[in-house]
Amino acid sequence: MTSAHYLSPSEASERLGISQKALRLYEQRGLVTPVRTAAGWRTYGPVQMTRIAEIAALRALGLSLAQIARVLKGEPQDLEPVLAAHHARLKLEARRVTETIERVRTLRAELADGRPPGTESLIRLAQPAGDPVVSFDLPWPWGGERFELRDIRRLYFIGPLGSGKTRLAREIAKRLPGALFLDLDRAGDDASELNRQLSADEELRARVDLVLAWLAEDGATPSPDLTVLLAALEAEGPRVLVIDMIEQGLDRATQEALIA
Repeated sequence: MTSAHYLSPSEASERLGISQKALRLYEQRGLVTPVRTAAGWRTYGPVQMTRIAEIAALRALGLSLAQIARVLKGEPQDLEPVLAAHHARLKLEARRVTETIERVRTLRAELADGRPPGTESLIRLAQPAGDPVVSFDLPWPWGGERFELRDIRRLYFIGPLGSGKTRLAREIAKRLPGALFLDLDRAGDDASELNRQLSADEELRARVDLVLAWLAEDGATPSPDLTVLLAALEAEGPRVLVIDMIEQGLDRATQEALIA
């Protein structure tokens, strides 16, 4: 073979936008077999790169590694619930785009009537529909410094014990319209409300059951804590979820499946 057409794990990882840990996981599950050099090093040629790209695309649709293995063998029985869940996500995204279009239409109409939009309205327009701006004085131990959070995506707070991570997260949740703060007590009031939603909402229950099965096939251990977490993640409202220690109550295998 010519080395020019074969990539090292780090090169393959960078080219495909996935982690080297994912590459090893795919190999362990028998989904892809890297080519070994004479010295025993892993390399990835065109065939392997194509297969990995396929795996990554199927993962993005919501298939577990076990489901992907079956689909790649030509067994389509897992596709209907996954496609249904993907359909639901696309409908939610479409609704948010429609909301943004309506905001633009309103601003244009106001402009045509001689009412130019304010700076705040224009700034909000550049943000995804429903994304709020958070601004408040930081609690102890930060001494009241002003904190502003714009264009919210996915955030992780890390720091030593007692650094104030939970206080900061709780303050953010207080100021986000409709936000849910899921604290360490996964059997508390918020968890009880999520369990009530699961009982009343068949679509939510179906989505949670799908993800539970997805994770179990990747080695996760089903548990009440995991169910509550997934219910919070899968519920359509609130739009913003703030979680204190996402790994709370989950064993190592479940954490690894959730990360993967």
